[in-house]
Amino acid sequence: METLEIDTVVIGAGVVGLAVARELAQAGQQVIVLERAGHFGEGISSRNSEVIHAGLYYPKGSLKARLCLQGRELLYDYCRHFPVGHRQTGKWIIASDQGQHERLEQVHRAATDNGVELQVAEGASLERALPGVKATAGLFSPRTGIVSSHDLMVSLLGELEAAGGQLVCHAPVEAAHSDYAMHRLTVGGASPCEVRCRRVVNAAGLEAVEVARSWSGLDTAACPEAYYARGAYFSYSGRHPFNTLIYPVPEPGGLGVHLTLDLAGQARFGPDVEWVPAPDYTVDPERRQAFAASVRRWWPALDPARLQPAYAGVRPKLAGPDSGFVDFRIDDERLHGVPGVVHLFGIESPGLTASLAIARHVRERLA
Repeated sequence: METLEIDTVVIGAGVVGLAVARELAQAGQQVIVLERAGHFGEGISSRNSEVIHAGLYYPKGSLKARLCLQGRELLYDYCRHFPVGHRQTGKWIIASDQGQHERLEQVHRAATDNGVELQVAEGASLERALPGVKATAGLFSPRTGIVSSHDLMVSLLGELEAAGGQLVCHAPVEAAHSDYAMHRLTVGGASPCEVRCRRVVNAAGLEAVEVARSWSGLDTAACPEAYYARGAYFSYSGRHPFNTLIYPVPEPGGLGVHLTLDLAGQARFGPDVEWVPAPDYTVDPERRQAFAASVRRWWPALDPARLQPAYAGVRPKLAGPDSGFVDFRIDDERLHGVPGVVHLFGIESPGLTASLAIARHVRERLA
């Protein structure tokens, strides 16, 4: 079996893996990205809402809060300087009855703690802002937006390659062994080989825990349990009255079935939350009625016949249902005892928004 030697390997070519690889390559490291699929971004990165989150929901001081706020500004700046489609649409978070006001106030308190600007509306002002929407109170986030995740990944890959890095697809990491400052990765696929390197970043998304558990020299006690929450999306055909995103108050496991827009203005609803034993991207068309019932709580005019199954994503969770808030885990030597290795666990939402900030954070951990 051929043996290759390189400075740094990033496992996984989603948006976070590509952002990390670009950051490290631009810092002067020789970097390759190993991706088990045939193309970049075929997992979480292409199966989400493509929302640039403002940082409303996360406890102050958490990694999700800090990296979302930093990443939001880095991402907007990046999109302005490179050909990455995006739009600062703003977002409403609404309570559709009095019983949801306390949860809406919890969002307001968390956003205030994080220094996020929100505008409060109710009564006539809310009706003017959202005609046809059933809402008793609302919070408007002007810094929320949308981004083309594909454009972003294409741009990050271009910068990685310009800095001397390389993406290798059809290259699953089947095993890893660490012997103090040197790491050996067994790579399968069409051209099996062994890669020896001094630094490894495990950005394998849904497979990150699986990769870590195959790591000889890493205490399995340092690996979390993996849980999976599938979220389906339904597109809405034809015209609609919305030009901003609309979210109900959060629900356990997610942010509720919400309205997002793509850059062409088409509406889609989702994701819902369905706990599954393993990643599965099936969308059951029968879920249309549940989607319609959920959305009609705040938009009574929705026509269920115009809902069409679109796609599903899977969130890499670190705890099961009703577990409450769980933060990102960015585990380095201080946590697992293996020099030169960083594991990224539980990088769900707001991972897309935070991707550039996560990359900087990883570079600092590997310095």
